[in-house]
Amino acid sequence: MRRDHRPYILKRLDLLFQKWYARYFLRPQFDHLGKGSTFMKPWHVEIFGGPISLGDYATVIATPDRKVRLTVWSDLRERGRIVIGDYCLISPGVRISAATEILIGDSCMLAHGAFVTDSDWHGVYDRGLPIGQTLPVCIGENVWIGDSAIICKGVSIGENSIIGAGSVVVRDIPANAIAGGNPAAVLKYLEAGRPIKTRGEWLADPDLLASQFDLIDRHFMTGNTWRGWIRSLIRPQKGD
Repeated sequence: MRRDHRPYILKRLDLLFQKWYARYFLRPQFDHLGKGSTFMKPWHVEIFGGPISLGDYATVIATPDRKVRLTVWSDLRERGRIVIGDYCLISPGVRISAATEILIGDSCMLAHGAFVTDSDWHGVYDRGLPIGQTLPVCIGENVWIGDSAIICKGVSIGENSIIGAGSVVVRDIPANAIAGGNPAAVLKYLEAGRPIKTRGEWLADPDLLASQFDLIDRHFMTGNTWRGWIRSLIRPQKGD
């Protein structure tokens, strides 16, 4: 489809239902879920184990074929946690799996299919071991992890850094770096002194931002009818 054929009121009802679903079914599974969080298709978000914390005004997007999975599975009691900061973006297909500790700072963006893990999940020499070697992962504030990148155990990534699509990060990446490859290495650094606008700044006034998105929806859905929407579902035409 080239555009959303739903009547405006139907989209509003859909958004309200998704908020209700996240509040009723997902919130109890988090150790902490911050205010203002947005879940798109929350029934495709899977939470297992804990504790798992998600900060304020996070955005989590899941799809039927690319579920979001946040998993804590440890071999010791009171060990293992995931802490995700404020204003983060988690895209479809993201998996975060912790046996010890994964910390993700504010305003981070994890693109489609990114995987963050602090464990091998099997012993190197004893393949029957369920966890294997595990070391904490720390991702600094405002880090952007590209499509299908893998962040491995024991890695620290400095603030503002960018990890290229498909990269496999097995060693520390400093702050303000652009890294890529397998294994990932620093390719260059961000321009010194050039300001960076974070998701936290973009979401500084969430009510204003929500009203702007609502105006956009109203504009593009003007003229949408129930009949036209149903027709687009059962008999789509060229240009729909």
